[in-house]
Amino acid sequence: MITRDAVRGLYGADVYSTDGDKIGSAGQVYLDNDTGLPAWLAVRTGLFGKKESFVPLQDATLTDGRLEVPFAKSRVKHAPRIDQDGELSPADEDELYRYYGTAHDAEAPPEGDERGSDDAMTRSEERLVPHTRTEVTGKARLRKYVVTEQRQVDVPVTREEVRLEQEPADSRGPVDAVPGGRGADDEDPGMTLWAEEPVVTTRKVPVERVRLRKDTVTDHETVSGEVRKERIELEEEGR
Repeated sequence: MITRDAVRGLYGADVYSTDGDKIGSAGQVYLDNDTGLPAWLAVRTGLFGKKESFVPLQDATLTDGRLEVPFAKSRVKHAPRIDQDGELSPADEDELYRYYGTAHDAEAPPEGDERGSDDAMTRSEERLVPHTRTEVTGKARLRKYVVTEQRQVDVPVTREEVRLEQEPADSRGPVDAVPGGRGADDEDPGMTLWAEEPVVTTRKVPVERVRLRKDTVTDHETVSGEVRKERIELEEEGR
């Protein structure tokens, strides 16, 4: 038997007959208006799941994402076509119950006046029976894309600078008087100065792992509906 807690795991599950034939995939689940328990399942059949057939969940079993129903594949595919307008009408359910040869567990008592031997009547009222219907609200998937940002980083650089060094002349006299020495008019070959320039490159490194996780959040919503009440009044006939 499929419980209300298992309804969330039904959508998209593969549906099989007791013979092992795959019938289709599970779609919308419909709850019983009286008990609030899962009663009917819309099974997507046909090419690309474009057709849907209703099958009762009364004796269905769900194991490891595989839903088995006690009916042959052909019987489910040829079930009466019911327009899906949000809920099944009592007439729709009766037609499906007759087709599958199953009985409705929650039979309502016949309407009408109930008179006992003491001329008493039972007055009845309709009550709102809250229940939920599971629907697909969307799909979520991970998508990775690249964004470009401007970053700054400090890089230490070095450079060469020139400075003058002065020494006192030696006792041998001026430089230009020294044999083989350089005279005052000789050109200095100069020096080559070097400096570092900052250069930036990029390297791809892993920083974190991101995965999807689904949580169930319970909210409270207020719903309203019309209910009917029976009234009993006294009727007196003239003497």
